[in-house]
Amino acid sequence: MPKKSDVPQQLSPNDMMNQIPRSSPVQDVFGWTVPVEQIPLPSNGVIYPSGSPLHKRETVQIKAMTAQEEDILMSRALIKEGTVLQHLIKSCLVDKSIDPGELLSGDRNAIMVSIRITGYGSEYKASVTCPACSRTDVGVFDLSSIEIKRLGANPDAPGANEFSFSLPVSKKRVTFKLLTVKDEEETAQMRERMQRLFPDAKVEGVVTRQLENQITSIDGRRERSDISAFIKAMPAFDSRSLRSYMTSIEPGLKMQVDFSCKSCGEESKVALPLGAAFFWPQT
Repeated sequence: MPKKSDVPQQLSPNDMMNQIPRSSPVQDVFGWTVPVEQIPLPSNGVIYPSGSPLHKRETVQIKAMTAQEEDILMSRALIKEGTVLQHLIKSCLVDKSIDPGELLSGDRNAIMVSIRITGYGSEYKASVTCPACSRTDVGVFDLSSIEIKRLGANPDAPGANEFSFSLPVSKKRVTFKLLTVKDEEETAQMRERMQRLFPDAKVEGVVTRQLENQITSIDGRRERSDISAFIKAMPAFDSRSLRSYMTSIEPGLKMQVDFSCKSCGEESKVALPLGAAFFWPQT
């Protein structure tokens, strides 16, 4: 009778995959390996929960854009769905356990700019309107010079996407979250549904909609109907102060760049426009 140790053990699919020799035909034949870079996360990963692969993660690795990622960018189906950039980020992230929808918007933007640099270089041409003379001209910008804007406050608890702020007029204590990519997608989808249902109606309420998306509690009350009612009655100075604070602490990139107008000679700071040419540069 064979010993138990002599009996072949049935391997799990993961074990079988781990026993398959890993080699790259491109590396073996051509001696070429797709470059991998370490990208800092503006949030330092402090607002992601403990079960997330992004928890306390200060950097992520991305591989350089290849022709395979260009296929993603050219996909009409993904463009129509509005998910092309999420698929691009997923394809370039080395850690495939990361869900791009979980990323804070600022972390997503930092990854997106880095991916663009790996694919098409740091030079970026974009149309800019001069704030002095209103003339529109093409500026050439260096994406590698964009500075990181770090998270400007500690969350209320480690690994929690929730922050506190005291409203100056009403004296209410508000907690709020910073928007993730998934939050932005859901807001955009809701706006599209409203426009389809009511094509002749104007989709307004920009300020109240932003506050409803981000406020999680007011004086400890978390009922959405109560929060919505208070937002509509919130003093304007409270609203402006809260929105200013949320913007000030939000991590991401400092998208204000130097611009010199060729028409009037005005030297100014302008918001870097991220138009179609960002990932689809003209050749």
